[in-house]
Amino acid sequence: MRTRLLPLLIVLMAGVLLALGFPLAGSLAAAQQQRVVVDRIDDSARFAALAQFVTARPAASRPGDEGGRLATLRAELARYEDLYGIRAGVFYRDRTAMAVAPGHWSVPAGGEPERAFKEALAGRRSHNPPQVWPWQRERLAVASPVIRDGDVVAVVVTDSPTGQLRSRILHGWLLLGAGECAAMLLALGAAARLTGWVLRPVRVLDAATHDIATGRMKSRVAAAGGPPELRRLARSFNEMADNVEEVLEQQRAFVADASHQLRNPLSALLLRIELLALELPEDNEEIGSVRTEGKRLARVLDDLLDLALAEHAAADLQLTDVAELAEERVGAWRPVADREGVALVYEGPSGATGWADPIALSSALDAVVDNALKFTPEGAAVTVGAEPDGDTVRITVADGGPGLTEEELDRIGDRFWRSGRHQNVSGSGLGLSICRALLAAGRASMAFAPNEPNGLRVTITVPRTAPPG
Repeated sequence: MRTRLLPLLIVLMAGVLLALGFPLAGSLAAAQQQRVVVDRIDDSARFAALAQFVTARPAASRPGDEGGRLATLRAELARYEDLYGIRAGVFYRDRTAMAVAPGHWSVPAGGEPERAFKEALAGRRSHNPPQVWPWQRERLAVASPVIRDGDVVAVVVTDSPTGQLRSRILHGWLLLGAGECAAMLLALGAAARLTGWVLRPVRVLDAATHDIATGRMKSRVAAAGGPPELRRLARSFNEMADNVEEVLEQQRAFVADASHQLRNPLSALLLRIELLALELPEDNEEIGSVRTEGKRLARVLDDLLDLALAEHAAADLQLTDVAELAEERVGAWRPVADREGVALVYEGPSGATGWADPIALSSALDAVVDNALKFTPEGAAVTVGAEPDGDTVRITVADGGPGLTEEELDRIGDRFWRSGRHQNVSGSGLGLSICRALLAAGRASMAFAPNEPNGLRVTITVPRTAPPG
């Protein structure tokens, strides 16, 4: 969930920063240009004030006599161009130059200077020329009208290089981009902290749910962090877990009590059956059938009591040589296998340690080997192996019996379930359920799969890491 939530928050915050950044960048460029435009308008207004009184063209017969004001205007324009590198000139309405610096410059036809010139002829100053961007427009033209007696008699035009303006805009953008990057880094940290704060209770809840699903019913969630909704969910989960644990405890207590209470009457009943059998012929079929069913019922009650105890008892986990224990159980069951004509062998290393309850693991392994010997025909083999596999040790019991179908594999291990093809084999259908309960208490698990070319393969997985706490 974190890998989905965190990128979503990052994309949203990046979108917000970009949505703010582009308008800020445009405003920054506009502000820098406006400063330049205001300066040029002030300069052109000053030149227009000087040109107001130089409205007559010099006489053709006296071209050198330009008057004092015209000489002053030309000197100001020349000094202005020399100092700032800005071309400036005062032009009559027909584009004839009154005074210009440098001397060869004129208003070019077309482009921004001509637009500014025409705008000034209409009596308007260039308050809002097109925006200059760092990658375009090397010149900025600003024009002001020269007004005499209410009429525009000339136009002052300034044509400025935009190198410094573009540099200032770019520098401002770099600072803005650095600020955006810093804000993005802060947003990343805030998003990581936010997702961690939100998802921490979810991870704890997921771990507690997994613990309960694997049989550790004491797991609970500390409802101390995260949003209020998740804290309420944690409290509700704890209440649910308490109720489930209480119901299961009542169920286990009922099964254990019922099994224990029924054993005494059943033992008395079996004793009376045996006494009654003494009065009847030895080959009486009814007595034999009653005796068989009574013993079967006694076995079911014993298995029910074992299952209730297995689900209730806490595991005594310790570092155990799992391979040695498996090899020992193979040796213990070999006389039974020899009597059935089945080859029981151990294949694997002589040592592989894991954390397990030795008694519970031995009981589970006994039940699995016993089950394998029951279904393996004479002349076939049952192979027991143990090997390390990363953080676990795997014990495998593979038999050469008829095996199970895919549908039957899904149901194996359910309480009282037995395959319809194997009803003639003795058993209560609780043996593998007891195994699972014993293993789950010690963080171990059991899985079933077909064994090639035929038979069933049971895999018991034991953790190699120490239990928490």
